[in-house]
Amino acid sequence: MSLPTLALDPATLGDLDADLAREWLVTNGLGGYAMGSVCGATTRSYHGLLVAAVRPPVDRAVLITKVDETVTLPDASRVELGTNEYAGGAIAPHGFARLEGFALVGSIPRWTFRLSDGIALEKSVWMAHGYNATFVRYRYVAAAHMDSIQLTLTPFCLDRDHHGVTQGALDWRFLVDTEAAACTIRAFTGALPYRIIAGPAARFTATGEWHWHVFHRAEHERGLPDTEDVYQPGTFTITLAPGQTASLLLSAGTSLPPELAGIGGERHEATVADAYEREQARCADLLSRAGARVVVDAMAARLTLAADQFLVARPVPTALPAPTEPQSLLSGISREASSVSAASARDDSITVIAGYPWFTDWGRDTMIALPGLTLTTGRHADARGLLRTFARYISQGMLPNRFPDGGAAPEYNTVDATLWYFVAIGRYLDATGDEALLSELFPSLADIIAWHLRGTRFGIGVDPADGLLRAGASGVQLTWMDAKVDDWVVTPRRGKPVEINALWYAALSRMAAWARRAGAEAGPYDAALAAVERSYWVRFWYEAGGYLYDVVDVEGQPGTVDSSFRPNQLFALSLAHPLIPLDKAQHMLMRIEERLLTPMGLRTLAPDDPRYIGIYTGDQRSRDAAYHQGTVWPWLLGAYADALLALYGAAAHARIRALLPPFEAHLRTAGIGTISEIACANPPFAPCGCIAQAWSVAELLRMLALLDN
Repeated sequence: MSLPTLALDPATLGDLDADLAREWLVTNGLGGYAMGSVCGATTRSYHGLLVAAVRPPVDRAVLITKVDETVTLPDASRVELGTNEYAGGAIAPHGFARLEGFALVGSIPRWTFRLSDGIALEKSVWMAHGYNATFVRYRYVAAAHMDSIQLTLTPFCLDRDHHGVTQGALDWRFLVDTEAAACTIRAFTGALPYRIIAGPAARFTATGEWHWHVFHRAEHERGLPDTEDVYQPGTFTITLAPGQTASLLLSAGTSLPPELAGIGGERHEATVADAYEREQARCADLLSRAGARVVVDAMAARLTLAADQFLVARPVPTALPAPTEPQSLLSGISREASSVSAASARDDSITVIAGYPWFTDWGRDTMIALPGLTLTTGRHADARGLLRTFARYISQGMLPNRFPDGGAAPEYNTVDATLWYFVAIGRYLDATGDEALLSELFPSLADIIAWHLRGTRFGIGVDPADGLLRAGASGVQLTWMDAKVDDWVVTPRRGKPVEINALWYAALSRMAAWARRAGAEAGPYDAALAAVERSYWVRFWYEAGGYLYDVVDVEGQPGTVDSSFRPNQLFALSLAHPLIPLDKAQHMLMRIEERLLTPMGLRTLAPDDPRYIGIYTGDQRSRDAAYHQGTVWPWLLGAYADALLALYGAAAHARIRALLPPFEAHLRTAGIGTISEIACANPPFAPCGCIAQAWSVAELLRMLALLDN
C-alpha cells in the first residue's frame, strides 16, 4: 500500500509568522515525542527532537530541542537553514526563507530547503517505535555532476521536564563524552545520559556554549515562562556528494535495540535506511488494518495515522499505587536515569495520551476516544488492551480521572469516566462479539454499578427519590467541563448533570442486557433503569426554553435548576434518545444547531449567555475561564452525528458529510495532519489548545465510520 502524502502549498512557506504557527508531531508509542514548528524555531517549551518518556507513558524529559544546519557550498559560501527566535524579537538565522517544501510522507515529516539554483537539502525526522530514539536524516538533492557540500549540524541540548524551562549559567557545563562521530551527554552528574550518533564519515567537534534567551512565543501567549537558555555541546561536520544521505540518531540512555546495532559503524546509513523502511511499513500496516476505506478516503487515511500517535504503552506496575486526591500537574518530579521500551510492557498494557504536547492519559478521554482510535481502525486487540488496562485501576467503583505526569498515583475526581467505560465496552462488543472479555470484566462492572447505587467518593451516588445520579463535592471538578484555577472550579455543575444521567441510563441499559447474556440476575439493573426512565424527561425538560436543563437539583438543593444552554444535552439524544419524545428531540436539536454549531465543532455555551467568552486567549486563568464558557470542541461533533442518525436515520448522512470539509482544511494548519483540541467560539474559529487531541481525531474517525454503516 502506498502511503498518503500531505504536502503544504509551497506558496504558503517562507512566511515566518505562518511557519511559526504550524507544527509537526511524531511519537514513539511510549508517550515520548518529537515536535516543532514548520520552520524549526522552538515556539513552545514542549518542542524538541527528543522528548523522552522516562517512565512510560509519563515523566517526559526534553533532552534535545533541535538541530540547526549550516551548508558550505562548493563555492565556499555558507547557507544557514535554522531559524531561532530570541527575546526581544530577534530572528537568527533566517533559514525559513530557504524552505520550499514541507510534507508528511505517511507519518514522517520531510522538509526541502533550497540551497541555490538546482540543489536542495531534504530533511526527515521520525522516531523508533517503542524506544526513546529519534532519527534525523538529510539527503543532498543535486545532479550527479554537481560538487559535494559540507553539512554542519549543531544540536541544542537540555535535560528538564517538558513543562518547564532552563536557565543556563556560565559555570554550568554539560558533561560530554566524545567519540570521533558521536557524543554522550549528561546535564549534570547522575543525570540521564543521552547520545547523539553520526556515521563514520562525520567529525564531532566539542564546543560547549550556551545560547541565551531563546523565546517561546506560544508560552508567552499562554502567560507562562517564555524564555530559556539551551546548551550546544559541539558540532558534527559531514561531506555529502549528490544523492548521499547523512543521519543522526538521538537516543535516551545508552542501550540500543538489536536492529540498530549498525548505528555509528560502516552500515550507519544503511541501518538508518532500514529504520525508515520499518516505520513506513508500520504505517502501511496500520492503513491496511483500517480497511478499504482509507484507500479511497484521504481524510480517513490521514486520521488513521494520527490516531496511532495517541495509543501508547502503560507498563503494569508490580503493585498499583494508592489513589490520591487531585494535585497540581506541575507537582515535583524526580526522575531516575533509566530507559524503558515498549518491549518491557505487557502486550495489552495500552493507554491513550489525551493530547500533545502537555496531557497524559485520562480515563474520560480514553473511553470516549477508544472506539474511534481502535475500532474504526481495525485495532481490536488494542481496544481490548485498553479496557483491561483500566480495569486494573478501578477503585471504589471508579475509573481514574488521570495519571499525573510525574508518575504519581492516579486521581479519581471524575463522575463520567467510569460511565463512558460502559459505552466503550458496548461499542467494542458490538464490533467484536468478544464474550470472553465480557465474562472477565462483568464482576468489575457489577461492582461499579453497586458502588454507584449505594454511593462512592465525591458525593457520587443514586438519589433514591428519583433514581437519578447525583455528584458533587466542594472544590472538585467532576464532569468533562473540568477547568479549575487554584480553588475556583469554573463550571462546578454539582447536582444531577444532564449528560451524566444519560450516561447512567446507557450504562444500566447495557448492564441489564449483559447480565442476561452472562446468566446473572438482571432485576436490579432493570429496576434502576426504570427509575431513570420515569424521572429523566420530567426532571430535565425545560418547557419554556424547549431544551433540557444542564443540571437539576443544583448544589444538592431539590427543585433548583441550571438552564444554561450547553451541548451536554446532546448526549440525551446520542445515548438515551428513547427518553425524549421525537418532536421535542427534533426541536431541541434544531436549537442546538442554531446556537452552538460551528465549522469546528460545538460551542460550550450559547453566545447570548452573559458568561460567554468568544476568544480563547490570555494567561492561564483567562484561558481556563473560557475553556467551557463558549470555547468550541470538535469532539462534540460525534454526539451530534449520533443524534442526527438517531432522529433522522440515513437521511442525516448528507448533514454529517457537510461537517467534514473544514477539517480537511484544518489538517494543514495548527498541528499538521491531526486535529486540535479546541477552537475559539467566535469567527473565524481559530484552532487553539493542544495541537493534537485524541478524542477530536477519534470522533471524526467514528463519524466517517457512521457514514459507511
